[in-house]
Amino acid sequence: GKSVYPEHTAIADADLYYGHGNKSKQKCEYSSLSRKEVSGKYVFCNAGGSLREQMDEVQGAGGRGLIVASNMKEFLQPTDYVMPLVLVTPSDGAAIQKFVTATKAPKVSIRFVGTELGVKPAPAVAYFSARGPTQMSPAILKPDIVAPGVDILAAWVPNKEIMEIGKQKLYAKYMLVSGTSMASPHIAGVVALLRSAHPDWSPAAIRSAIMTTAYVKDNANNVILSMPNRSPGTPLDYGSGHVSPNQATDPGLVYDATADDYVNFLCGLRYSSQQIAAVTGRRNTSCAAGANLDLNYPSFMVILNHTTSATRTFKRVLTNVAGSAAKYSVSVTAPAGMKVTVTPSALSFGGKGSKQGFSVTVQVSQVKRAGDDYNYIGNHGFLTWNEVGGKHAVRSPIVSAFAQ
Repeated sequence: GKSVYPEHTAIADADLYYGHGNKSKQKCEYSSLSRKEVSGKYVFCNAGGSLREQMDEVQGAGGRGLIVASNMKEFLQPTDYVMPLVLVTPSDGAAIQKFVTATKAPKVSIRFVGTELGVKPAPAVAYFSARGPTQMSPAILKPDIVAPGVDILAAWVPNKEIMEIGKQKLYAKYMLVSGTSMASPHIAGVVALLRSAHPDWSPAAIRSAIMTTAYVKDNANNVILSMPNRSPGTPLDYGSGHVSPNQATDPGLVYDATADDYVNFLCGLRYSSQQIAAVTGRRNTSCAAGANLDLNYPSFMVILNHTTSATRTFKRVLTNVAGSAAKYSVSVTAPAGMKVTVTPSALSFGGKGSKQGFSVTVQVSQVKRAGDDYNYIGNHGFLTWNEVGGKHAVRSPIVSAFAQ
């Protein structure tokens, strides 16, 4: 099972209760359990309502702890584990249910063994991770990337109470913390790594290297899952994929951009000169050079705004950051309803710093928003520049999505 109960508690041959013949008791629903039946015992609960409500019910009835058959969709903070709680899979739950039903006086032993490594599937995109498309700038695919952000062991204020277990206040120098505030320092650390390895790279080049080398398959070799529904994720969940620091140090090619490119992009978003000055720190800003929403970005986004079809052409420039000349050929994977044309289909680069441009035309013809799938957002594919006779593969997501 799974648990982050903080105390080193070994439970041996404890009485185990299960609400035979009563569905409310079996699911540990509100006001269903009797203190006379449950007090001092561990309780097995079927999957049902909220885990927090089940825990409150068992605790209120005097239970010592609980085992819950869970689909693992509900996310619990470590501070929610105010009593011994173990989550087991529905299949393991069925085995436990069979045991307690067939046994006259069932007993349970629980050993909190610490960290289990190699759990599959992993990683997955947490429910609290922001999904795309972004309303602020829908022409740019967001998110860019995902990074570790669930149950991260983080330094903690040692004199700040974390939680109470019974009458005992718990303090610690480290805490399991979850959130974007945990994922972002991982990315910041990767950026520092790349900046150290390549001090001549621009911020845009670093972003590109991180995005084009990310992976989208989990350790079970399936597409990274989107929580809490455990459905296959899309670039609107994970962006370009999960960060892969070592691969990012050697991306082969990057989509670079200058500060002026970003100014032109802000002009395209119709920012005023005063607003652009506030963002850039420049006193004299002007959109005389022209507005451009087609930033040299390592992803491609087509927004369907009150329509079921659209065509968009992107222009991109790649820069060789490898140490030698190289040739690349393009490969595209696209779903039904999306046609992608890349011109040219092959690029030849000289030495380090050599640049080559190409264009991508994406035609989307989504006949209708699927009536049997209310949550349908859009389609996606990938464009990859593969080094001929080499190891580099520079991948970018292509996404079509309805405006939000």
